[in-house]
Amino acid sequence: MINEKLFHPESIAVIGASNNISKPGGKIVRNLVDNGFSGHIYAVNPNETSVQGVPTFSSVDELPTVDLAVLAIAAQYCLPVVKSLTEHNDTKAFIIISAGFGETSEAGRKLEKEIVEVVNSHDACLIGPNCIGVMTPSHTSVFTTPIPKLTPDGCDFISGSGATAVFIIESGIPKGLRFANVFSVGNSAQTGVEDLLAYLDENYVDGVSPKVKLLYIENIANPDKLLFHASSLIRKGCKIAAIKAGSSQAGSRAASSHTGALTSSDAAVDALFRKAGIVRCYGREELTTVACVLSGKNLSGQKLAIITHAGGPGVMLTDALESGGLKIPQIEDSPAKSALKEKLFAGSSVENPIDFLATGTAAQLGEIIDACENDFDFDGMAVIFGSPGLFPIGDVYALLSEKMKTCKKPIFPILPSLINVKEDVAVFLSQGNVNFPDEVLLGRALTKVMSTPQPTENTIFMEGVNIGEIRKIVESSPNGYQSPETVHRLLDAAGIPRVKEIVAKSEAEAVLAAMNIGFPVVMKVIGPLHKTEVGGVILNVRNIAQVRKEFHHLYGIEGAEGVLVAQMASGMELFLGAKYEDKFGHIVLCGMGGIYVEVLKDVASGLAPLSFDEATAMIESLKSYKILKGFRKQPGVNLPKFTEIIVRLSSLLRFATEIKEMDINPLLGDENQILAVDARIRVERNA
Repeated sequence: MINEKLFHPESIAVIGASNNISKPGGKIVRNLVDNGFSGHIYAVNPNETSVQGVPTFSSVDELPTVDLAVLAIAAQYCLPVVKSLTEHNDTKAFIIISAGFGETSEAGRKLEKEIVEVVNSHDACLIGPNCIGVMTPSHTSVFTTPIPKLTPDGCDFISGSGATAVFIIESGIPKGLRFANVFSVGNSAQTGVEDLLAYLDENYVDGVSPKVKLLYIENIANPDKLLFHASSLIRKGCKIAAIKAGSSQAGSRAASSHTGALTSSDAAVDALFRKAGIVRCYGREELTTVACVLSGKNLSGQKLAIITHAGGPGVMLTDALESGGLKIPQIEDSPAKSALKEKLFAGSSVENPIDFLATGTAAQLGEIIDACENDFDFDGMAVIFGSPGLFPIGDVYALLSEKMKTCKKPIFPILPSLINVKEDVAVFLSQGNVNFPDEVLLGRALTKVMSTPQPTENTIFMEGVNIGEIRKIVESSPNGYQSPETVHRLLDAAGIPRVKEIVAKSEAEAVLAAMNIGFPVVMKVIGPLHKTEVGGVILNVRNIAQVRKEFHHLYGIEGAEGVLVAQMASGMELFLGAKYEDKFGHIVLCGMGGIYVEVLKDVASGLAPLSFDEATAMIESLKSYKILKGFRKQPGVNLPKFTEIIVRLSSLLRFATEIKEMDINPLLGDENQILAVDARIRVERNA
């Protein structure tokens, strides 16, 4: 149970404290002292009479009341210490630095569990074990460096890995990224990333609490909790960026359906982050660059001005921004444009990028920024200004710092000269600014931030979705792939349009089915999993004689259980599928059918249940979106209808978690209608 004693303790006991600062217990004491912890520090070490000038005790039995205990002792000694402190010292917060728990053995897992039981029974909080510790503006209970200046207007950072937390901090500090609280959760025996995020959400105070949250996650134990609290924080005005490690395709289980082959646990993470509004990152530099973007003023639109005195970086930034969907519009001819050009040196360019040459001055930069702020149609500015080392440029950075604070439009500073003018950059950062030393990383970060959607409302579309019928069908269905009749009933219960289909077990039934549906028809074998591979699909059957002939051909295929006679539909092939991921729920995939799904794997994913906005965004993210809309006088498909079918499928799945895999491939669509042609559904109750 997370409590205020973890954030603002009045007393801290370091168990395993040492005079040797190369040991964790010694470095924790040193960090607490050097970083100005204002409460009482107690050292516990049976072999020392004095530890770094702080009161020292030979055992925990001698300690007074303690708010927070930091354990840097061997794993086997931790349980009795925790018992003693909770029972006799009213300790409500613990940080266990020690390794040798659940990450190493079954015995370690058992010991970890026993410690959690003790902590829980006393309504206390546990961070770790196997972590680097915690940093708040009140205390720096870590054994690592660097320790950033902790300030309430910095970002909250929660990491599942201690070493990675250090590397991310080291990446952020040179960019000017500031931190408020840093939590390394280690094994997350009691308190994980989701729990800390929930605490930050439930105790959020607008105007006081940090606005930016950074996450490094190795395991999502509770996706629903992460989704709920991340969405809640973002709706309150916060911004969240996260890395989820372990995203390789090796984590994807082998599966027989297209959906199963295309879906991995990483697709579930991707869908979850989009639904929550979390900016997903894949590396330390990307995360800290995104965090610097999030820490500044919001870029409200897509039009950016690039102000540079070096052509190459301006070109590279332009490429990175435009490839991500942002716009670098030209400046229209106007009196303001002419007036600005008059104030610059000959040879300067007032287009976009605005190039004011290597000899450009601070005054000229100020004129350009003022014009972009007041006269030109831009939503923000990127300013590139380095130095070849020929003359001082401190005045340029001073002006830039002032403009970043006074302009309403965001300004993104790119100061790439980290050696030639490192002192000037250090002064610039000390004034509370950030720096983006790499223009391409900034461009990618900006486009990633701008393309991340806002959290979606967790509502379920119910119109025409018969929940009672869906549950009745699923509860009476056997495990495994379902019969065509069951598939048809489920699609009908969800309101998903489909072609007319009738199962035939005899020649006479096949003839009657074809006459009922109307020629031409399609005939498919029932039984074999991959029909086309065994010659089990016959298209364009046009008369009764052909029905009789093809029935006997199909029924004679090994494994045949019947023949499906179906309406012959036409149009563009579409794909829709879903797969159940443990803890996450159903991942819904959509795309074009045929080679687009099988070879190009052009699919988009979302986490059920889906809103219409989410389904629309999925379709628009496809590489084949232009084809779906209609391209070069070729008609497209009915996109609102495709969106509705995706939403209906997600609603069906919300009430049928027993469905583990599902393919509708293809759907055939044109400008008027879309019909499901072939579908497979696998039900597993014990999977």
